[in-house]
Amino acid sequence: MKVHYDEELQNLKFTAESIAVEYETCKFINCDFSELDLRDISFEECSFNGCNFTNVKIKNTAFKNVQFADCKLLGFHFTNANRFLLELDFVNCQLDYASFYQLKLPKLRFRDCSLKDVDFVEADLSGGTFDGCDLYAATFERTNLSGVDFRTAKNYNLDPEINTITRAKFSVQGLVGLLDKYKLQIT
Repeated sequence: MKVHYDEELQNLKFTAESIAVEYETCKFINCDFSELDLRDISFEECSFNGCNFTNVKIKNTAFKNVQFADCKLLGFHFTNANRFLLELDFVNCQLDYASFYQLKLPKLRFRDCSLKDVDFVEADLSGGTFDGCDLYAATFERTNLSGVDFRTAKNYNLDPEINTITRAKFSVQGLVGLLDKYKLQIT
């Protein structure tokens, strides 16, 4: 069983043969995980900077207090992650077509991320932040958005009647995304 502890891994192209089963307090810089099956692998207190996760498959993969910065995570299904102690943070990441379906991720922070067509259905994102994020065509249904900060987010469209938005924060310009279903002409 390969375990990595407190290492900096840089400019690596991981393969099924080279990937370890456990990483703790590791830093991944400009690494390529594309096309990999990361089933049953554990990442605890790790950071990923400039990494590529294109077409990665996960099942029971643990992400405990993990930060992603400048990463490409297209179509990443966090829904299939191990939910025990799941804690994530994203800065300047491309997460288009990702899924957070039914995940409990209170205080989840997204900063300057592309979140186009992301599935947030039935997720608990209470107290989280979408700072400077593009939420074009992201799906929010039966989602707990209590206290979420949308003030600098753009292109979101969410229905207050089917989502919990108590104490959520919106800018005046963003109110259009709350009223879209009524087909109002707002100028």
